[in-house]
Amino acid sequence: MQQTPAGSNGAVLVSIDFGENDYSESLEELRLLAETAGVRTLAVVEGKRQRPDAALFAGSGKVQEIAEIVERMQVPLVIFNHDLSPAQMRNLIAKLNTRVIDRTMLILDIFAQRAQSHEGKVQVELAQLRYLATRLVGQGVGMGQQKFAVGARGPGETKLELDRRKLDKRVHLLKDRLEKLRHQRAVQRRSRNRADVLSVSIVGYTNAGKSTLFNKLTRADVYVADQLFATLDTTSRRMFTEGRGEIVLSDTVGFIRHLPHSLIAAFRSTLEETVQADLLLHVVDANNANRDDQIAEVNKVLAEIDAADIPQVLVFNKIDLQDIPPSVQRDDYGRIARVFLSAKSGAGLDGLRLALAEAKGARQAHEAIGQTD
Repeated sequence: MQQTPAGSNGAVLVSIDFGENDYSESLEELRLLAETAGVRTLAVVEGKRQRPDAALFAGSGKVQEIAEIVERMQVPLVIFNHDLSPAQMRNLIAKLNTRVIDRTMLILDIFAQRAQSHEGKVQVELAQLRYLATRLVGQGVGMGQQKFAVGARGPGETKLELDRRKLDKRVHLLKDRLEKLRHQRAVQRRSRNRADVLSVSIVGYTNAGKSTLFNKLTRADVYVADQLFATLDTTSRRMFTEGRGEIVLSDTVGFIRHLPHSLIAAFRSTLEETVQADLLLHVVDANNANRDDQIAEVNKVLAEIDAADIPQVLVFNKIDLQDIPPSVQRDDYGRIARVFLSAKSGAGLDGLRLALAEAKGARQAHEAIGQTD
């Protein structure tokens, strides 16, 4: 357990090891998530268990340890590196006498801070409301059962039911807005398809360097920071390939371990840009020791949004930090499958441009054959 001086924007991080292979990486990500949210880590409390405690998740002994730190340091917030049930969260708040949030709530807060476009803000609010809905359900069986009482549906309706009704109404409104935005995107995609434009989406683990690469390829000025989830809103730009014409390149939100399903669902309209792409540039931080696990996590999310079968080029970025020479590797069919580059310095970008030009050429050849059939 580590401690630093207390502060109004500080928190105790709690992480319980249940024997997962990626435990240490997940804890490090929690630190980075807290930092990204503007929260200073005051202490880290760790423990080992076979399974979560039904009432307090971490067990009474560990919660007592956390409570002593909270009281001694006057800590305003405790962040669990796990998803907590509504009952566990209520019990923990009562025991610790301070605010308690879980990993999902932390990520939702970061997304709320970072969303810039109207669509991004709608998506974040929808994810937050879906999360809140599960908390309303768990506010107490006694309250929920009152709706079956005589007269409970009129002026005597409980606050819980009123809150749930307001929440449901807002969720439906946001879903309608997202559906309209999704339709607009579909119209734009059909227009691009008619114009014979190859659609390419940049995907990858958060902080792999996707936006830096996007800016280099398109000469755009998308916000770049050495933080998790620096980019939330999908940005699309046109770029030209030598002798092959136009390509539409899209930069997308980064993925992470245990990305909340509510976020995947809410961001589906943005991620449709990925689902509808002809090619994915899967950006990997070549300097990260856990890059193979990160590749697997990204592919898992791609499978969830039905994008697993879209052709990929693995782009190993940040080679300048490892003194890896820029290069390309081809698969058994002669197609470029891997590109090693540095988006920051520009080394190896020619190899990626060649991969994009070849992909565009392959599509044009395929369409030419289709027209002659």
